[in-house]
Amino acid sequence: MTGLPTDVHPVLRRAPAPPAALDLLAQAERGLEEAALREDAGDAYVAVHLAALRTAAAVLAVRGRPEATARGRRSIRSVWDVLPEIAPELNEWSALFAASAVRRARVEAGVRGAVTRREADDLARAAGVFLRLVEEQLRVQPVLPRGRRET
Repeated sequence: MTGLPTDVHPVLRRAPAPPAALDLLAQAERGLEEAALREDAGDAYVAVHLAALRTAAAVLAVRGRPEATARGRRSIRSVWDVLPEIAPELNEWSALFAASAVRRARVEAGVRGAVTRREADDLARAAGVFLRLVEEQLRVQPVLPRGRRET
């Protein structure tokens, strides 16, 4: 008998996320760094929220599936609405960042005093934790080994 034994069970190996997802995570990291340098609380808040969006987009890039029906493809949905369906363990993070989107919109609309420095800093801390959590999840995703040929 040649080749590998057939009674050996496949062992999961760890594989990093695809390059596109890793690029989104790197962009999110840079966004958080840039937000920390912003003097205006509103500008920092917007930068932090964009970093959180890129983090969520990385999850969708890895786990997301296209909508199965034409009706589903026609509807535009927020990443914060889709994320809990794709990654239920991130449901609370989706709720947090969906709520922060309202403030972000107010800042972008030019509403003065829409956010305070403390709110921007709090969101930055949350986005940093969210980013680290997603990085950990995506970089150690289990992947089954490729099938072996028997000779």
